[in-house]
Amino acid sequence: MPARRLLAQDDQIARERSDYIAWLETAPNSPFAAVAQQPIGRDLRLGPADADVPLEGVVEHRLTANGGRIALEGPDGTRPVPRALPLRLGRYTLVVDGPASGPVLTVFRNGGASARNHRVEYYPVDRSMVFTGRLLETEAPRKVRILGADGIEVEAIEAGSVSLPLGERPVRLQVRRLPMGGDESELEIFFRDSTNGSETYPAGRFVALVPTPDGRYRLDFNLARNPFCAYSTAYPCPAPWEGNKVPMPIRAGERYRP
Repeated sequence: MPARRLLAQDDQIARERSDYIAWLETAPNSPFAAVAQQPIGRDLRLGPADADVPLEGVVEHRLTANGGRIALEGPDGTRPVPRALPLRLGRYTLVVDGPASGPVLTVFRNGGASARNHRVEYYPVDRSMVFTGRLLETEAPRKVRILGADGIEVEAIEAGSVSLPLGERPVRLQVRRLPMGGDESELEIFFRDSTNGSETYPAGRFVALVPTPDGRYRLDFNLARNPFCAYSTAYPCPAPWEGNKVPMPIRAGERYRP
């Protein structure tokens, strides 16, 4: 590959990392600002110390779910809660997301991205950790319910697998198509390797599989990222995907230092 193209790819990776760190450190919905995440069920009590979700300085409110519609009930009446849009409540912001059958509330502290407990760090870019190949599609794709990187349960579709020349023999990693909102979806791999727990997050990391113009797919471990549970205990961690264990260290992408 020409040196100019390699440098352009390195610059793109650097920009993506810089943009992601800026989002983590400044965005109102950054996981650094998250204080709680709970499934709503039929009813969720907010505010007092004995509530399902205690929120300092907030009088009692209730979130209710009825036929896919979410409402917030409080001393000032009842108001609808639009899905995936922020709703302020005192010093907090509420966001309801997830499937209609199982909506989930995430609570963020207003102006609270500074509450992070560690720095975001990356390995140096390693060009040997970039692979291009075919997606080995599954003959009978099935739907599976899993936790996404943001801790919210989604209905993913088993897309197939990729075979990578890692270690002494090729490693096959399972690929799933995760909904991203609306009609959009993304091919994702949640993997573990021998750096977990010492250099990278114990639960594993996510990396996207990106289509190329020639019908193949590109997997760049330099863009591997942590699930949100690495940034805040408000988020539940995804369970490791069966079989997606790389028997060697993947020293590329995001690191983890608690």
